[in-house]
Amino acid sequence: MNQGVRRLLLCVLTTFCLTGAAAPAPRPSEVVWNVETDQKLIALTFDDGPNPVYTPQILDLLHEYGAKGTFFVIGKRVQLYPAIAIREVNEGHEIANHTFDHHFLKHYPAERLITEIRQTQEVIFDITEQMPHVFRPPGGYYNDALLQSMKEDKLTVVMWSWYQDTKDWMKPGVDKIVAQVLNNVHNGDIILFHDLQGDCSQTVEALRRILPELKQRGYEFVTVSDLISRTRK
Repeated sequence: MNQGVRRLLLCVLTTFCLTGAAAPAPRPSEVVWNVETDQKLIALTFDDGPNPVYTPQILDLLHEYGAKGTFFVIGKRVQLYPAIAIREVNEGHEIANHTFDHHFLKHYPAERLITEIRQTQEVIFDITEQMPHVFRPPGGYYNDALLQSMKEDKLTVVMWSWYQDTKDWMKPGVDKIVAQVLNNVHNGDIILFHDLQGDCSQTVEALRRILPELKQRGYEFVTVSDLISRTRK
């Protein structure tokens, strides 16, 4: 089995685990997990922010290494820390939708989540004057109703490469986060980090080691939308 087929099968398995048996495997146009490309492009993504202490440190590191990231923000936290969201946009990063209050689809009906998503769109636009084009559901849970709504709202649903979930929110240790990324890196990866509420020091320290190493290997760090647009021509 070649690498491309193996990665596709594992992505389908991951989708099944996250969405539940009732959800059909998504079509590529509906959900993006990673992209196939010969270019050395990677998308760094950060969920659940902004964090008033650690997001600025992450932004400083991205600036130092000429990297662009995608920040899947929570609407209520954008309201709390508008200056950080504005900085993300002003420094060329992508700001993306992660609902208003981080509610999981498995706990709330799709209609409520859709309302939250649209509320977050308005909050982000009011504060940053940028309208997100990308959405990531909390926990990776979605169903047909949510996907249909995102299609109508012209939002691309983006997950992450199954082998690039750093689980940094669990604070597994800097070495483990670094190894997860560096030992599994492929062209077109979408890497999952968090700048959630609380202590994100392990994420910051891991990035301090990951960014220079991947840059030395020739990788370019781009936003999710840029990754998709540059590989779907």
